Amino acid sequence: MTHSIFALSSGAPPAAIAIVRISGPHAADAVRALAGRLPRPRQASLARLCDPADGAVLDQALVLWFPGPATATGEDLAELHLHGGRAVVARVLQVLGRVEGLMPAEPGAFTRRAFENGRMDLAEAEGLSDLLFAETELQRMSAMAMAEGGLSARVRAWQDQLLGISARVEALLDFSDEDDVDEDMGAAKTLSAEIAALSAEIETFLNRPSAERLRDGIRVALAGPPNAGKSTLLNALAGREAAIVSARPGTTRDIIEVPIALAGRPFVFSDTAGLHDATSDEIEIIGMDRARAVIEASDILLWLDEASASPAPDKTIRIHAQADREGREAAPADADIAISARTGAGMDALVDQLTTRADALLPRPGELALNARQRNLLAACCTTLEGSNDLLILAENLRYARGALDRLTGRAGTEDMLDALFGRFCIGK
Repeated sequence: MTHSIFALSSGAPPAAIAIVRISGPHAADAVRALAGRLPRPRQASLARLCDPADGAVLDQALVLWFPGPATATGEDLAELHLHGGRAVVARVLQVLGRVEGLMPAEPGAFTRRAFENGRMDLAEAEGLSDLLFAETELQRMSAMAMAEGGLSARVRAWQDQLLGISARVEALLDFSDEDDVDEDMGAAKTLSAEIAALSAEIETFLNRPSAERLRDGIRVALAGPPNAGKSTLLNALAGREAAIVSARPGTTRDIIEVPIALAGRPFVFSDTAGLHDATSDEIEIIGMDRARAVIEASDILLWLDEASASPAPDKTIRIHAQADREGREAAPADADIAISARTGAGMDALVDQLTTRADALLPRPGELALNARQRNLLAACCTTLEGSNDLLILAENLRYARGALDRLTGRAGTEDMLDALFGRFCIGK
């Protein structure tokens, strides 16, 4: 890697401070070109930044110099802490673009260099990506655990166990005629027991709640007949007019999805078309088909139909809605909760029930949550850790298992996936 990269790594101007980051073998040249000198390592130094082309003053800034490889990117790194006006930032970036060996950074370029230089592995990089997009406290805590190497430490421990087992299998295969190698049948039984225990440990880890629910939210469907109060309830939960409310039946024809955070838990609520049989309206029929699909895919169903059974009883909260209306003060015996979205009665109790159910589906605060890629690789590892009486087959299975763990942390070829991952990052990251 011969070129260096630069980018604004703080928020978009205007701001009090703007941080421009430079990384690569030409970072020191860039600092000398603008500041006239290289400050002491890891000490903030006030400097007048000038355009090397004509000597024009750009800004009075704090300059920090971090010689590699003990830096965030694993290579020489500099930061310019500027005044955060748009004109200042734009001019400094323009001047850096003229420094030989420098080029503007692409999205995720700094983090990708950290990965390529061994400053973080792939699982930590995925955790950092989740941290950048975290919107709730649960998401932040889980992402921090991943970004700080929680999963990586587990994987390293599993890799060490696999390497140890593999070495002993190879010893039985290659040196069985040596006196210092245990050749009795007890060795093979011990290896099988250790492999089974390791597979069970990974399987237990796989059964944890997924990162997708944490990232995308618990999916909650609001369903029932027309005019049951679904849209009014959605608006009350969202705290805004997210859905049109009308006394006219069939107002909601399509799915309305609204992400809402309740007590720090991420949810996606889906308002659906009213379900009934008395219609020949083609559009309304399509809307009801979509409603049934949403009910099927939901994690929790808020069922606002007191006249019929829920289509998914295991995940249903039966709602007696519009409890403020005359004649609806008493809830049926099979209702889980009575609410009035207009007056707020029962809403706190509903939120409590939703968060209780969500807690059973989400990882605990700070607990590691696996994404689909990580789960697939760990599942592949478990699949290959199947016992065999043939030591050659066992050795090959162990090799495949180690390969799956290597791909999880990025030790194996993952170029296409890297492009997709780091492309999600902002330019200055």
